[in-house]
Amino acid sequence: MTIIEKIFSRASGTRVKSGDYIWANLDLVAMRDFGGPNVVREYKTYFDNSRVFNPEKIVITFDLHIPARNELVANNQNILREFAREQGLKLFDVNNGIGQHIIIENGLVRPGDIVIGTDSHMNLLGAIGVAGFGMGTTDIAGAMYKGRAWFRVPSTIKIVVCGEFQKFVGAKDLILYIVKKLKTDGALNRAIEFSGETIEKMNLAARITIASMVTEMSGDIGFIEPSGEILEFIGKQEDAEPITAHPDAQYDEIYEFNVDELKPQIACPHSPDNVKDVKELTGTKVDQVFIGSCTNGRFEDLKIAAEILKGKRVKPGLRLIIVPATMQVAKKAVEQGLYETFLYAGAVITNPGCALCTTGHPGILAPDEAMVSTSNRNFIGKLGKGAMVYLASPATAAATAIKGVITDPKEI
Repeated sequence: MTIIEKIFSRASGTRVKSGDYIWANLDLVAMRDFGGPNVVREYKTYFDNSRVFNPEKIVITFDLHIPARNELVANNQNILREFAREQGLKLFDVNNGIGQHIIIENGLVRPGDIVIGTDSHMNLLGAIGVAGFGMGTTDIAGAMYKGRAWFRVPSTIKIVVCGEFQKFVGAKDLILYIVKKLKTDGALNRAIEFSGETIEKMNLAARITIASMVTEMSGDIGFIEPSGEILEFIGKQEDAEPITAHPDAQYDEIYEFNVDELKPQIACPHSPDNVKDVKELTGTKVDQVFIGSCTNGRFEDLKIAAEILKGKRVKPGLRLIIVPATMQVAKKAVEQGLYETFLYAGAVITNPGCALCTTGHPGILAPDEAMVSTSNRNFIGKLGKGAMVYLASPATAAATAIKGVITDPKEI
């Protein structure tokens, strides 16, 4: 069996194969400040004041519009706070950060678990071997009542990566290159297993970067087998079972990549698979740079940006916005002196959260403006009508902030 077949077999109590339709028991149900209020409304409509199936297995996170940006958002967040009090649920308020990262940092899941939530990037949890799925509000409401959800078992693609990264080349460049090759529909309704020596050596931040862009290939979930370091971080080393595919597992396709010669990559407007070498766009004017998001908001991401920015200033006329993924990340960045580097360089640092992933946040672009972002999507109109968004690594983003034009970090 593949990894997803093993996980679904455990959760459904029967041996499954790709293509099967099953009911699976859930280990965690999550909702956020976006989508969450509608889940509560539907839950109360369908189930009145019934108790949820298990308050220990439901979590609410605020990560999109934090703190509340208008009265509507404030009211929606209060709906969730009240529901959490009524049902005795865990709630991570506006001073925490991105939901999936919070779930990992607080040890709420372990490899092999199944999690559903109101976020299309719940599959980011595959970075630690967890099956995370984004679902609609009705599915989430039903799952909170029954503790189960309905799935079609996906087939699996295997991606094997070997080689050593060059300086200032890393996980974001790799996943952009993979998206370029597979395209935005290359993993449609399928799971991906990432393996190989390059993947095995990756730290948590790099694994999150890889897993967070499975959605951009239309994949259901992307798995990376947890290392001892990962298990220790999430506090599950003793009770976590190995989550590996069987040697004879059947895959739809197997792709092999070597990163020895990989160069910094950048996704051009308006699609994550419109990817080129950064050098091909050298000199392209940029108005703003964003470093953060669920894809590149970990301490390691901020650290490499700080290494490039240290002792330098942001190009006059360009805006640099930096947003840590979580408060834990922010505190470490302060302790390690990263904030001092960022502030001296002229950056704006905001509270942890999703930030410039979509409209409604400080830093939205005006028509015809361009931004280099470390996020995962650059669809037309997503961050301002008529604006252009390029996706790149923290290293490329930091180098671009210094020069004011798209820049290969090796040139700094």
